[in-house]
Amino acid sequence: MRTTKTLSISLPPAQFRDMEKLAKKENRTMSELIREALRRYQAERDLEAINAYGRAKAAQYRLTEADVVPLIHQLRKERPQQTKPRKR
Repeated sequence: MRTTKTLSISLPPAQFRDMEKLAKKENRTMSELIREALRRYQAERDLEAINAYGRAKAAQYRLTEADVVPLIHQLRKERPQQTKPRKR
């Protein structure tokens, strides 16, 4: 059973050539470049959603950025530090 799906996309010739050059330069496949681009796009969208949520909550409580930053620092001091598991 395949663990991947095949996708066909269209690119302008110049963009395709740029992608080929980048893949060769980084010793990666075109598929790897597309997957990385999608991961970055998704991360950017997630961050935008988090920021929108934060802005909405700040507006709800009538807080400015000048109010929020000290609150974040205070929370980080009060909350126990989360430790990362060690790699072995």
